Amino acid sequence: MTQGFDTLALHALLEQAIDDLGFSQMTPIQAQVLTFTLAGHDAIGRAQTGTGKTAAFLITVINDLLSNPLSKSERFRGEPRALILAPTRELALQIENDARLLLKYTDLHVVTLVGGVDYDKQRKQLNSAFLDILVATPGRLMDFVEQREIAFDMIDFLVIDEADRLLDMGFIPAVKTIMRKMPPKEARQTLMFSATFNYDVLNLAQQWLFEPVTVEIEPEQSTSAQVEQRMYVVGNNDKERLLKHILTTEPVEKVIIFANRRDQVKQLYERLKREGYKVGMLSGEMPQDKREKMLAHFKTGTLSIMIATDVAGRGIHVNGISHVINYTLPDQVEDYVHRIGRTGRAGALGVSISFASEDDAFMLPELERVLQQKFTLERLD
Repeated sequence: MTQGFDTLALHALLEQAIDDLGFSQMTPIQAQVLTFTLAGHDAIGRAQTGTGKTAAFLITVINDLLSNPLSKSERFRGEPRALILAPTRELALQIENDARLLLKYTDLHVVTLVGGVDYDKQRKQLNSAFLDILVATPGRLMDFVEQREIAFDMIDFLVIDEADRLLDMGFIPAVKTIMRKMPPKEARQTLMFSATFNYDVLNLAQQWLFEPVTVEIEPEQSTSAQVEQRMYVVGNNDKERLLKHILTTEPVEKVIIFANRRDQVKQLYERLKREGYKVGMLSGEMPQDKREKMLAHFKTGTLSIMIATDVAGRGIHVNGISHVINYTLPDQVEDYVHRIGRTGRAGALGVSISFASEDDAFMLPELERVLQQKFTLERLD
């Protein structure tokens, strides 16, 4: 049975913004976690992207800040009350965007610090007003901490999003340094989300969270029934031919093509662009402004094809993506689930097409086992 946001007794200004967004019923993770987090408990949640976890932690943070305002005499510039850590620039910017929608009727101030953006420009943003919510990637946040532009004395809230991805990307030493500058875990509220609960993630949770509740949403639920999943067995040399065949014969509106490595993304982008396709790419080494421009063109439809790595693709929340193509199968089942979750959103039907070659077909048994489904293998004529 679904539960409405009106049962939570949220602050009126936050409730108004939620109504404007058309949210009425909570998703499973929201219904399970908000009861505890709004009451002040720490929480660790296992949930994929697209399950509503971002709104769950933002609602908790914003409701608390609105309900417990501070006077200006108690505050200094560069002292956030809430810190949200995310592994990638795209995810951090998406969180900021979602936060601004929920802050619509408030005077709470949110700033995002990510690499690839001019440092002085970000410093001006920091100093322009008292800071309530800071969204940051660990590397850029460390730059500001080392320059003593930011202090964590006033932190009431800490959110660690995609903890497994922070581990994979080698950010944990930076996060540990940040943690040492925080109030003790008993004196703040900490929420941690991860697509997987492996030993390392649970070990970090034990160090950083105080008596947390645990909420788990099974990953199978995020492999949407709205997505038709197809699997082609294809040799590496035939992948490009198969891709062009799909782009020509399928009713493709917008498509994301995922590849595992930056060089694969770049090569494919250059070849498709040469042939006149309306194609963009998102890859880790691209400057931030260029990535944002590519994403904006994809959202508006100027580009209909986006080629991305997993790290860059985690910030893609674009309506109207009809197809996802796995040009190479990912190394982790969670990444497969995340990728195909870019389509079949908001009630629309979507298509996921995966290429299994001699390099990555070994992933098929593991995918079938975890997703509890058998793929019918197709071949290119």
